[in-house]
Amino acid sequence: MAFEFPIRVYWEDTDAGGVVFYANYLKFFERARTEWLRSLGIAQQQLREQTGGIFVVTSAQLEYLRPARLDDQLIVTASLQSSGRASLTIAQQALLVNTDNQPDGPTLLCEGSIRIGWVDGKTMRPTRIPTDILEQLS
Repeated sequence: MAFEFPIRVYWEDTDAGGVVFYANYLKFFERARTEWLRSLGIAQQQLREQTGGIFVVTSAQLEYLRPARLDDQLIVTASLQSSGRASLTIAQQALLVNTDNQPDGPTLLCEGSIRIGWVDGKTMRPTRIPTDILEQLS
């Protein structure tokens, strides 16, 4: 089951056409991933302080299907797609929350696959994800 994080679309999220600027979906996905980790007891600042390591995005593939607009309410999801020794791949979606005009439920607006790597916070070199973190994600 995917983690869900609610987001409201504000003026700052939209472009001159009144729709969410495409790059802002990356911000929405980042927030959802951070809150997903936090819901699992993984606070990133604390992790850095305790282990010296941090997660960094190494790859992002997104597909834009429909636009979100000012004041729309979205649900942004995050779920572990795969994990390796030094990286995770997270499947993410942005969905428009059901309204009276959408009796069939949330509408998929954008979906993506985000790869995050674990690196030493000082050298920025890849290193193994601590075992206890991998266990929490399983």
